[in-house]
Amino acid sequence: MQIKKVVLAYSGGLDTSVILKWLKEKYNCEVITFTADIGQGEEVEPARQNAKQHGVKHIFIENLKEDFVKNYVFPMFRANALYEGVYLLGTSIARPLIAKRQIEIAKEVNAEAVSHGATGKGNDQVRFELAYLSLNPNIKIIAPWREWDLSSRSKLIEYAEQNQIVVPKDKRGEAPFSTDANLLHISAEGKILEDPWVEPSELVFSRTKSPIDAKDEVSEIQLRFDKGDPVELNGKRLSPAEMLHQLNIIGGENGIGRIDIVENRFVGMKSRGIYETPGGTILFNMRKAIESITLDKGASHLKDELMPKYAELIYNGFWFSPERQMLQKAIDESQKNVNGVVRAKLYKGNIIITGRKSPDSLYDEDLVTFEEGSFNYNHHDAEGFIKLNALRLMMKNIKQK
Repeated sequence: MQIKKVVLAYSGGLDTSVILKWLKEKYNCEVITFTADIGQGEEVEPARQNAKQHGVKHIFIENLKEDFVKNYVFPMFRANALYEGVYLLGTSIARPLIAKRQIEIAKEVNAEAVSHGATGKGNDQVRFELAYLSLNPNIKIIAPWREWDLSSRSKLIEYAEQNQIVVPKDKRGEAPFSTDANLLHISAEGKILEDPWVEPSELVFSRTKSPIDAKDEVSEIQLRFDKGDPVELNGKRLSPAEMLHQLNIIGGENGIGRIDIVENRFVGMKSRGIYETPGGTILFNMRKAIESITLDKGASHLKDELMPKYAELIYNGFWFSPERQMLQKAIDESQKNVNGVVRAKLYKGNIIITGRKSPDSLYDEDLVTFEEGSFNYNHHDAEGFIKLNALRLMMKNIKQK
């Protein structure tokens, strides 16, 4: 297939600027750039200027923060998703949105191909490309890191300098670590972080204070939930993106949301990552608290069983798969009565739940009280319940003897 137009996921940094030039040389095609603002915390307008300097005629820069949080982050959080028990999937959940918009732009401009800057060792190449092919099975995918011979940082910089591509001063040599950010989290990995025994320097962290250095006073917050999603912070109604932004500020000031993990990548290798997810960590814990009084035991335990599979699907790039969509419907059905308010105290990395209430609460104080209650509960009924559950244990004992 002859490639006339390609839509490139473009950050405006060194790697994607090199890719832009390389695509033009290799395929002799028009490159359309797409930059998604999903709350990475940096100005995206420089990407427009960089693209213009490289002769790009069609430049797409879009604010997708609300779409990102409302339609990707919040649905994932309804599942209480944690990959391998600790990772809140900050990078994983951003890829399907970027890929979806790339495919839409490709259709708008009649492009035959899309391209990304993910390397051949990581998970992101899988996430991007599974999403591309789910949405357009006929799209041509160009993954430069799997095609070109620029196999090292020094070769990349040499190519950039030969082609008058601006190389940031901190890129002249080996970067200390690589980062990826969005409104949900910021990650750091590689280089000085590759040895899992070496403690990360405070220079690695940018979104959170160290719990040790966090302010020596308690912050108290309240979150109101509607159908499983947070809608009010301390009595103020906020949009999804603004909600997560405010929680990030509060969490960062209180040293909340840092993890240092070694995870199993989909491609087979282990990887050490440092993640900061302050707002997401608060949301995760307070969501669990409201579910504790509004979700039926059976539904709650089934959700817990489904969660690892759901989290793995997102981590591995299967957001658009029928199985993820099927699980999402079940999860969303469970959230219809997850309404109410949760109160918590935040202090030096800790989230201390201090109260929860809901008009749909299944908690019955009259039933659980040690005092005389009005609920028709007969203590003697417990005897038969226990004996029936003990029957197989008793039979095993008798048979063994």
